Amino acid sequence: MEGLNKVGVVGAGMMGAEIALCFAMSGYEVYMKDATLELAQKGKDRLEGVLDKAIQKGRFQAKDKAPTLNRIIPTDKNKSFKDVDLVVEAVFEDLKIKKEVFSQLDSICKSDCVFATNTSSISITLLATSVRPERIGRFLGAHFFSPASVMKLVEVIPGLETEEETVAFMMDCCRKIGKTPIRVKDVTGFAVNRILHAMWIEANRLVEEGVATPEDIDTACKLGLGHPIGPYALMDLTGNDLNLKVQEILYETYGERFRPRPILKQKVNANHLGRKTGRGWYEYKK
Repeated sequence: MEGLNKVGVVGAGMMGAEIALCFAMSGYEVYMKDATLELAQKGKDRLEGVLDKAIQKGRFQAKDKAPTLNRIIPTDKNKSFKDVDLVVEAVFEDLKIKKEVFSQLDSICKSDCVFATNTSSISITLLATSVRPERIGRFLGAHFFSPASVMKLVEVIPGLETEEETVAFMMDCCRKIGKTPIRVKDVTGFAVNRILHAMWIEANRLVEEGVATPEDIDTACKLGLGHPIGPYALMDLTGNDLNLKVQEILYETYGERFRPRPILKQKVNANHLGRKTGRGWYEYKK
C-alpha cells in the first residue's frame, strides 16, 4: 500500500465538503464528487464561509485560504477517482445508495486504493460486500464528526475482513490531517453514536414530559456537563432527518432503548430539519 497523495470524497453536502476540506487544509489534492457538477461546486463554495470563520477565530491563516480551496476539485465523474489513494464516502445514510457508490467506484479506482465509509450506523462488514473480494481487505469505516473541520475525533472501524495494514493506513491518514483516531469494533452505531443518541432520546423524553425546554436542556448540558454545544443545537446542525434515520437503525438492532421519540418524528414530518431548512428546534436565518 502506497502513501497518501490524492483523495476522493463522494458527497459534497455539509459532511462530505468538510471532510474534503480537512485533507485540503493539510496539503492534499481532493476530488469532491456529487451527482451533478453544480452540486459539487456548491459544496466547495460553502467552504469559503467555513474558512472565513476559521480565520476569524485564529485557527487558519488568511494566506492559505486560496491555495486550500484550489486543492479541492469539484466533479460529477467517477473517472476522476482513478488515481486516488483513498476514497471517503459521505452520502446519505442509506444502505442501497452507499453500496451503489462503492460498486461503481470499485471498477474505476486502482487496486490498492483504500475505501472508507463515513457511515454513522451501518455495518462496515455489510457495506464491504459491495466491492470485489480482492478489495474487501482495503475497506473500512472512517466516521468523522460534524463539523469535520473542527472536530478532532475519527472512529476507525475495521470490518470482518479488513486487513491490519488498511487500519494502520487509515489511522495514519487521520493523524496527518490533525485528527485523533480511535479504533472501534464493527457494531451498529459504533461507540459515540450509541452514547449520543441514548442522550438525545432521553432529552426528547424530557421535552415531551414538560420537564424542561430545548433551550434549557442545551444550557444545562453546556454549563452543567461542560459540553461545548447543547444537544438541540447539535441535532439542528447534523439534521433531524439524519438523526431519525440513525435512531431507526439503532432501534432495529438494539430494541426499545433506542426507539425514536414521537417529538422527533413530528419535527421531521414538519420539515423542521435544522439549519439546512432554516428551522429545527430553533429558527435560523436562511
